[in-house]
Amino acid sequence: MTRPLVLLPGMMCDERLFAQQIAVLGRDRDVIVPKLTGATSMEALAENVLADAPPCFALAGVSMGGILAMECARQAQHRITHLALIDTNPFAEREEMKQRRAAQLKAVESGLLKSVMREDMKPNYFIDPADGIALRDLCMEMALSLGATAFIEQSMALRDRPDYCSTLRRVTCPALILCGRHDRLCPVERHEAMKQMMPHARLCIIEDAGHLPTIETPDQVTLALKNLLEIQDG
Repeated sequence: MTRPLVLLPGMMCDERLFAQQIAVLGRDRDVIVPKLTGATSMEALAENVLADAPPCFALAGVSMGGILAMECARQAQHRITHLALIDTNPFAEREEMKQRRAAQLKAVESGLLKSVMREDMKPNYFIDPADGIALRDLCMEMALSLGATAFIEQSMALRDRPDYCSTLRRVTCPALILCGRHDRLCPVERHEAMKQMMPHARLCIIEDAGHLPTIETPDQVTLALKNLLEIQDG
């Protein structure tokens, strides 16, 4: 049986983050990309995802979506047949990041979403800012379409998230840990630590990518996901 695939986008992103993966992997299975809005905690966001998801499904998430995927695994590991964690972070938020996030929240509440995305977020997404103009424009379009309320909700969920190391140590389904070599937000070392927590998982480091390889190096990500999904689940 071909399991449905649920894809969880990163902060202030939507299904466009997975355009190529949907086009290719969707030939053989249902692909679902839920909207990650309407709640201010990872627990509640995961409850929403799980309420709408099929009984059993493969799950992949990027950045914030990867964190949310870990929360889904914490709540309902028995429903997840395959798990892919992409450019993400299993640890609770550090105090210095909480302080930066507080400033971002204040700015967005004052109507400065576009400025925050332009100055604080997008410069960290891709390897070469000069080469990523179209990709940065896409990220801005996704963010503005979601709006300030989504930014505030997602920021609060990220700020208050728990540590997921114990959750990862309990994962037994086929798993993939993938990251861009040049990810400045979620560096390679963090994914190597995740590999230690999930020894059976495949660790894939994409040399020519930063924080959002699903759109920066889409062919490589699609192939890695395809290989994961071909592993027979228990």
